[in-house]
Amino acid sequence: MKKRFIVLIDFSPYSKDILLYAADWARSIGAELVLVHKTYVLAPALADTESKQAMAIAAKEEAIKKLETFGKDLLLEETGFSVEVTDGTIENFLSALLSQAYEHLLFVGLKGTGLFKQLFIGSVALDIIELINEVVVAIPKHINRFSHENLMIAVSDKHAFNVLALNNFLQFLDKGKTQIQFFYLAQPYEKIENVEKQLKELTALFTTRFPTEYKIYEGESPFEDIRKVINNKVDEILIVQKGSRLLSDQLFRKFLINELVYEGETPLIVLPS
Repeated sequence: MKKRFIVLIDFSPYSKDILLYAADWARSIGAELVLVHKTYVLAPALADTESKQAMAIAAKEEAIKKLETFGKDLLLEETGFSVEVTDGTIENFLSALLSQAYEHLLFVGLKGTGLFKQLFIGSVALDIIELINEVVVAIPKHINRFSHENLMIAVSDKHAFNVLALNNFLQFLDKGKTQIQFFYLAQPYEKIENVEKQLKELTALFTTRFPTEYKIYEGESPFEDIRKVINNKVDEILIVQKGSRLLSDQLFRKFLINELVYEGETPLIVLPS
């Protein structure tokens, strides 16, 4: 089945980097690129239905032209791309695209603000991650070149790991060198026997295909220990699963997004549950 990357573009300063990253990855495996944009039409309160429809059509046509120019300006013609624009609910529109006969990755951008530690948790990117049960690639600032030397894969103590989803994701990587580390971020004095057993089993499953290891970060400062490993000094991708502590627990989510992904400038892959 053909592979297709759906890339959400809002024309913010972050859009260029996320598209360059997705295009670089797409070229390495021959995937198709689709640029998706949602329009917002602010019609006057007293405008009639016909006028509102005309404004929506005009906004959509303008966005299509802007997307096409955006892709051409980034020299994507050699890669090939198509564009899609909707003025409806983005979740429904994406669900329709994802139901088509392709193997998909969905790309979203992660943005920061001066108060991003307080504001980020409610972002569009995390809303999409929550609502759409597909593999989502979330790209923070300044990342525009694809690399997969190091896959750091978080494991949960509460949910069985989705081995099938990980196997499907690995089909999107070329034959370049890739190392895998399965890891668990423990709380102080937490019992870790069961999660360590799971880590050992996962390591055994993948060690015939990749250099694979596991690590439990525990003690008084597990956050600091994992941040020493995931620091973008080596090209890394951080992989988590929906429903895991890193995404469901507010403390862990805040650390994941702010410290590892946003400040650490590390691409984030979210696997379906």
